[in-house]
Amino acid sequence: MIEAREGAPDYRPQVENAAGNAPVVLVCEHASNAIPARFGGLGLAPGDEWSHAAWDPGALGVARAMASVLDAPLVAATVSRLVHDCNRPAGAPEAMPVKTEEIAIPGNADLSASDRDDRARLVHAPFHALLSATIAARPVPPALVTVHSFTPVWHGLPRAVEIGILHDSDARLAEAMLALAPFHTGHVVARNEPYGPVDGVTHTLRLHGVGRGLVNVMLEIRNDLIADDAAQVRMGTLLAGLLSEALVAMGQGAAP
Repeated sequence: MIEAREGAPDYRPQVENAAGNAPVVLVCEHASNAIPARFGGLGLAPGDEWSHAAWDPGALGVARAMASVLDAPLVAATVSRLVHDCNRPAGAPEAMPVKTEEIAIPGNADLSASDRDDRARLVHAPFHALLSATIAARPVPPALVTVHSFTPVWHGLPRAVEIGILHDSDARLAEAMLALAPFHTGHVVARNEPYGPVDGVTHTLRLHGVGRGLVNVMLEIRNDLIADDAAQVRMGTLLAGLLSEALVAMGQGAAP
């Protein structure tokens, strides 16, 4: 697992199972909570690097399980989203927040435009270049599927939704999955919950999915449901089956 450590050896994202045969590319933008040493831990309070502010707990394990079941490539970030969120526009202030819920990120305060551009060059640009190359290497246009997790409680309010199926302007794959979800799971599944396009969370979908005419979807899983390896494998297997059936229903080809 990509974990917090004193300093990442570099900023390069990783691709796993690059030769996978499925007509799918999986993405995990918030796979890691690693903060390179040059950023001094961003001034986080002890333990905050393990919070949802720094990454999406469980998301990488779910994405890896899906990649295994589907035989699909997976592109994952290796640096905390607090350094630069790869699911936000390059250099945007919201990609380097100064506060997330009640967690302060002092190392992101008073950043200059040059500081933000430098982080975008180090983190955002390599991630999206690798994702572009992975998509381009597919023998047929793939479905783009991003995998995330969310907290059960946000600003003191419990969240009833357990699995979110999110889309931007292209709802084709999301609608196919929503229609089939009741046949795959008893979990509470909802469209564009707990976030949606108005929250700015569909950057990767817009850039690489909508922009290329690829069917695309963003999956959000409540992180109390994927708190350990076994739960991540179960959820990944469930979502892989749902995704595969949705793609077949759309005539996009069966994922192995």
